[in-house]
Amino acid sequence: MSTHHVAAGLTQGPRTPARLRTALGLGALAEVVIFALVVSQLGFGWTILLTLATSALGFVLLARQGTRALADLGERAQTRQAPGRALGDAGLVALGGLLMVLPGFLGDVLGLLCLLPLTRALPRALIARGLLRHVPVQLRGPVRVRSTRTGTVGPAPHGAAAAPTAPPRVIEGEIVS
Repeated sequence: MSTHHVAAGLTQGPRTPARLRTALGLGALAEVVIFALVVSQLGFGWTILLTLATSALGFVLLARQGTRALADLGERAQTRQAPGRALGDAGLVALGGLLMVLPGFLGDVLGLLCLLPLTRALPRALIARGLLRHVPVQLRGPVRVRSTRTGTVGPAPHGAAAAPTAPPRVIEGEIVS
């Protein structure tokens, strides 16, 4: 890791794309091995039918859970609430639907984890932990601010004219981790 990355507090280095390629390669290899094991147990025809059935199930779950996630987002937008978890759920539903629609039994299991509301907390926590590792410690929440007012803030009282050369009011404070 370069000194620039250490000084900035970042943990992402040039090895991240290599790790991603390795993980994707191992995932593809695991899919092929699982597919071969299922073929040896059920036969090729039944395995293809099972793959098509899980893809169809993925479409159905994606339609149902996607509609629900988009409705939650729309409701939050109308009430002017922050999207928060609803936005994350919509992303997980999209990811889960993609994994379910693509052929492969391992992807189907991971897709189900993302699509079903009861199991969505696990991938949400894993993704949050992975993302949090790449955020500098100084930017991680919660951030608490303590401030001290040095003067009155607001309009001048009646009858008192504000001096055009008056210095701006300063509010001193410090960020408390």
